[in-house]
Amino acid sequence: MSLIEEIDFGTPRSKSETMVTLTIDGNQVTVPEGTSIMRAAMGAGHQIPKLCATDMVDAFGSCRLCVVEIEGRAGTPASCTTPVMNGLVVHTQSERLKQLRKGVMELYISDHPLDCLTCGANGDCELQDMAGAVGLREVRYGYEGENHVFAKTPGKSHGEINAAWMPKDESNPYFTYDPSKCIVCSRCVRACEEVQGTFALTISGRGFDSRVSPGMSESFLGSECVSCGACVQACPTATLTEKSVIEIGQPEHSVVTTCAYCGVGCTFKAEMRGEEVVRMVPYKDGKANRGHSCVKGRFAWGYTNHKERILNPMIRERIEDPWKEVSWDEAFSFAAAKMRGIQKKYGRDAIGGITSSRCTNEETYLVQKLIRAGFGNNNVDTCARVCHSPTGYGLSVTFGTSAGTQDFDSVEDTDVAMIIGANPASAHPVFASRLKKRLRQGAKLIVIDPRRTEMVESPHVKALHLPLMPGTNVAVVTALAHVIVTEGLVNEAFVRERCDWSEFEEWATFVAQPKHSPEATAILTGVDPKTLREAARIYATGGNGAIYYGLGVTEHSQGSTTVIAIANLAMATGNIGRPGVGVNPLRGQNNVQGSCDMGSFPHELPGYRHISGDAVRDQFEALWNVKLNPEPGLRIPNMFDAAIEGTFMGLYVQGEDILQSDPNTKHVVSALSAMECVIVHDLFLNETANYAHVFLPGSSFLEKDGTFTNAERRIQRVRKVMSPKNGMADWEVTIALAKAMGFEMNYSHPSEIMDEIAALTPTFAGVSYAKLDELGSVQWPCNEKAPEGTPVMHIGGFVRGKGKFVVTEYVATDERTGPRFPLLLTTGRILSQYNVGAQTRRTENVVWHAEDRLEIHPHDAEQRGVRDGDWVRLASRAGETTLRAEITDRVSPGVVYTTFHHPDTQANVITTDYSDWATNCPEYKVTAVQISPSNGPSDWQKSYDEQARHSRRIAPAEAAE
Repeated sequence: MSLIEEIDFGTPRSKSETMVTLTIDGNQVTVPEGTSIMRAAMGAGHQIPKLCATDMVDAFGSCRLCVVEIEGRAGTPASCTTPVMNGLVVHTQSERLKQLRKGVMELYISDHPLDCLTCGANGDCELQDMAGAVGLREVRYGYEGENHVFAKTPGKSHGEINAAWMPKDESNPYFTYDPSKCIVCSRCVRACEEVQGTFALTISGRGFDSRVSPGMSESFLGSECVSCGACVQACPTATLTEKSVIEIGQPEHSVVTTCAYCGVGCTFKAEMRGEEVVRMVPYKDGKANRGHSCVKGRFAWGYTNHKERILNPMIRERIEDPWKEVSWDEAFSFAAAKMRGIQKKYGRDAIGGITSSRCTNEETYLVQKLIRAGFGNNNVDTCARVCHSPTGYGLSVTFGTSAGTQDFDSVEDTDVAMIIGANPASAHPVFASRLKKRLRQGAKLIVIDPRRTEMVESPHVKALHLPLMPGTNVAVVTALAHVIVTEGLVNEAFVRERCDWSEFEEWATFVAQPKHSPEATAILTGVDPKTLREAARIYATGGNGAIYYGLGVTEHSQGSTTVIAIANLAMATGNIGRPGVGVNPLRGQNNVQGSCDMGSFPHELPGYRHISGDAVRDQFEALWNVKLNPEPGLRIPNMFDAAIEGTFMGLYVQGEDILQSDPNTKHVVSALSAMECVIVHDLFLNETANYAHVFLPGSSFLEKDGTFTNAERRIQRVRKVMSPKNGMADWEVTIALAKAMGFEMNYSHPSEIMDEIAALTPTFAGVSYAKLDELGSVQWPCNEKAPEGTPVMHIGGFVRGKGKFVVTEYVATDERTGPRFPLLLTTGRILSQYNVGAQTRRTENVVWHAEDRLEIHPHDAEQRGVRDGDWVRLASRAGETTLRAEITDRVSPGVVYTTFHHPDTQANVITTDYSDWATNCPEYKVTAVQISPSNGPSDWQKSYDEQARHSRRIAPAEAAE
């Protein structure tokens, strides 16, 4: 293996379809119009020296190394900023150009440290490479220049203080900034602006006094920098360098794999020395991220080596007992005996399992196969139950598929983006950066969210914000539809051709009723009618309109209704079936789409086919050689209820922390406590493990082969870069547990599992590891009709035939505010943390978010005597907890907001059992609460912490005789 080197063409690719032919160094070259001479030359194999140019950002033309000669033109233009033209004759090398480039390099080197042998970038320094490329052998100007290199002026008696020198900034936990090595190429500044869209960096000063500056000469940690790593990736010297590279050295080989955080599914090169990760570098050929990254994927992989990671299997008879480390065989035998004993005592349906949205497709497939064929029931569910199950239901009803319609590249053709109940800047930051780039080019943005998220206002972006009251999504989307229908903005030609016209007429009559007008619904929603009407007109008439939504849509009692209402809106305006439009759920976890695709719901086999279908069941029975139960199994909430009733007593949980992530924590505790065998399969002793009897150590994404499916239906390879630290990949663990249960599954590699998935799942019929290795990724459906996948769905017609309009009546949630609980709590994520924090809390990301905070409006805080940073008691009908307050106008009066990343807060002790009418997805986003001052952790938090510490005891290993 060796390092995967990606070609840097110097400037971005032109999208023009018009071709231009020119001559470069005697060779004819044909490229798209708008291509730079530098890129054209690189494509033809002629590498022009450069320092300020890179193909991730627009041309800048400051370094003057890339000068060329063009016949018939005076001077030596920069090849990066000079576009190609028909008939140009370009020379990239001449005596004149050699002397010019050497002179430029001499100036750079005259004020640059010459510590190359001990420099962190030694072996990966473009300045070093370019010095060699131009034949630099001497520096006529000496090596002091204006001297930003030394803390004290060299050559002077006693070494006078050098006012031009700046110390290294090591405030960021992941990279350093050394001003002495900066050549002021501005690549980092441009990457921050053009790729990330944060605008955190600038160039301060002029001439030799020019420096890269985070904000107004702040530290990187104290600035607006979001640590995405774009600046580090762009830097051609050691000015910005990963601390891991400084500590370990340059990598010697790399492996392309897929990030295990959010549903964007970024592709990375894991750059290695042996089996040690040196750094994760975003892969430019990754079709989801296009060479960009966020702080989590780029830097927060250290949890894989964290001291709290459990590497040995453990068992115990009772949850009050300490854990006992055992061999794998003993753990499997113990677990199998427990589960078989429960079935013998309580019946076949008394056990079940929960698949993981963090594990691979192959591993998820095996877990549901174990439950259906090994356990003999369909008691399988997944975390999508508590996040995007309404997406599956709503889009299946209206469009005929249970997934988003577009690829992420589609955003480049979007004219109007509507974000409902999502905050991509925090939860899906790489997609947010791509969207913000399009917005800076002129697209318009509508944000429907109770909170003023980071997407509402960012540099050069101002959204039209509809700050609705939590729980009124259906009323707002129906009011948008009311405007579109009553003002004649419906795309009638599209509806007549693609949709059921009679169903549309019924829907249009419904939304046109006066009670659905923005003015009539404003008393419920709190949204200004004029703003809502403006938003509807922009979406309907502004060109390509794309809707992106998140858990702020699905995690409601009317989650499925809102998804249907969104689909209605897209169909009515014709915003389906081409690039730049669509209905796009922003999936929260890396493989939550895949876990649904793989048959993790109790009523569906892989490919979303109902378990009751005889023909479908026959296919699986023939290949699995077992008879399947035709009755749907229990959903997660049903499992909990049945456990408390005493009829569901055994649970296998792979890669999910249901105690921290599911609603009404006290109810979950009661259910887990009632079970006789809980098997937790994870990296760490998570909160659920406090009530477990068997712990099977898991493997990280770096230690396994497989595939993830991201939010755009993109199936991508996960490649093993190191041996599993626990000794077994997760798919091997599930196979061994199945064998102990008496159900044999024989696979030697995950590719064989994917072959079985393809044989049984029509949308995956054309998927294989060979194809993924060849194409990089594919988007399902991938079959005979679409052998290379389907980037955009429903082109020319819907999967179900005609698009289905469904009437969406607004029904207020049963969770109401009142005198005891006058405020509404809603929840969400923050950029630096992920989901329940099991991974990110075990990285340096805690420097940005060490605890969950409660956002409260100044008016509500003043009424309750709460100051910023005070401990407050957060109470609901379900329970109470305490946390610190953050006073902000990001939330409206009457609304409070918190994250759920830290178990010591246990925000879900507050949330209730109310759920979506169709899918049982919990109503996390609407909880009536009261806030009052507090002196610190509540009694419940103290008792919870005491139980957790007691439960996590591990008995000392017995000494060998």
